[in-house]
Amino acid sequence: MDFSSKNTRKTFSVQIEKITIGGGAPVVIQSMTDTDTVEIEKTVAQIKLLAAAGSELVRITVNTPEAAAAVPIIRDRLHALGCEVPLVGDFHYNGHMLLRQYPDCARALAKYRINPGNVGFGSKKDAQFAEIIACAIDNEKPVRIGVNWGSLDQRLLTQMMDDNARLEHPLEAQAVLREALVTSALASAEAAVQFGLSRNKIVISCKVSVVQDLIAVYRLLAARCQYPLHLGLTEAGLPPQGIVSSSIAMGILLQEGIGDTIRTSLTPQPGGSRQQEVIVSQQILQAMGLRAFSPRITSCPGCGRTTSTYFRELAQEITEFVQQRMLVWRQHYEGVAEMTLAVMGCVVNGPGESKHANIGISLPGTGESPAVPVFVDGKKVATLRGEKISEVLRTMIENYVATKYPRLTQ
Repeated sequence: MDFSSKNTRKTFSVQIEKITIGGGAPVVIQSMTDTDTVEIEKTVAQIKLLAAAGSELVRITVNTPEAAAAVPIIRDRLHALGCEVPLVGDFHYNGHMLLRQYPDCARALAKYRINPGNVGFGSKKDAQFAEIIACAIDNEKPVRIGVNWGSLDQRLLTQMMDDNARLEHPLEAQAVLREALVTSALASAEAAVQFGLSRNKIVISCKVSVVQDLIAVYRLLAARCQYPLHLGLTEAGLPPQGIVSSSIAMGILLQEGIGDTIRTSLTPQPGGSRQQEVIVSQQILQAMGLRAFSPRITSCPGCGRTTSTYFRELAQEITEFVQQRMLVWRQHYEGVAEMTLAVMGCVVNGPGESKHANIGISLPGTGESPAVPVFVDGKKVATLRGEKISEVLRTMIENYVATKYPRLTQ
């Protein structure tokens, strides 16, 4: 499978330290901390956790003078730990003040995220927006102009609703809302350009929490600008709902070549890891064939032919083994993430699926022979029996990685 970027939409290329968004680059994964930024050690630990999971940009809240003062300390602590993930500052209401009053914060961040609906109100809005853009220019930082339907500029929305009501054939309110989101984003981007920010320093997002609205809004955006687009539902919800909704919405758009960077904004389950949103983003991109992060493991759901639970247990053991070993493999071997494995439960599809994988095993179904054939690159290489099938299979996978994939130069 070709895991190169399939995004054929022509966009500007935005550089965020060593990360490229747009311009045909592979889709970038983002995440956000939920710690109080003032709690430096907790924030550093969570950023490191997200980066280790595969987040290529991490956004942090910068909402108070204390948070702004903490940002350069957080950046220095991460450097000391060898974590170089770029940090994005999330600003609402007072970003113009914080960026000017805390220049070390402005320099430590790799990108600023601003919301046109919350940048200022009334006569102050344009001036405060201009001040943030000036700070971005002074520090050579890119900006994400992120419009959310929960904090859309109400003055703009009211004006557009009034204009629509006067039409001979007015649009539905939802269509006007979508248009208002797009208008706000594009007008703000154009204003930033007029203030002097280069077009290749701008990323746009228009986030909503309903799948069909997200798809419609981003289709409008993609047709009307060349800015890189950040995809994601603004509030996806708890798993499994949040995973399903995010996968459908972003999957459809990515398939159409729309989207240059994504975040899966899951509500964490009580006691759950913040890493889950990163893992889901990876799985979406891998399922779409856009990037590879870990070997793909095919396993059957089971049926009346597979009354034994052993194939499920084996599938889980191999999945956990691969996840653990990938922490080492990705540091020493090139291309391991594209490996495919199959753990199948009976003779119906087992041998066929196993032959399609790099390494596949077809366990016996109910009443079938207790022999377990193993296939490597489509050829049967062994028949396993006994109680050490999992151990033997893990050894075969380890040997396959060591002999099939080129070692990375250290």
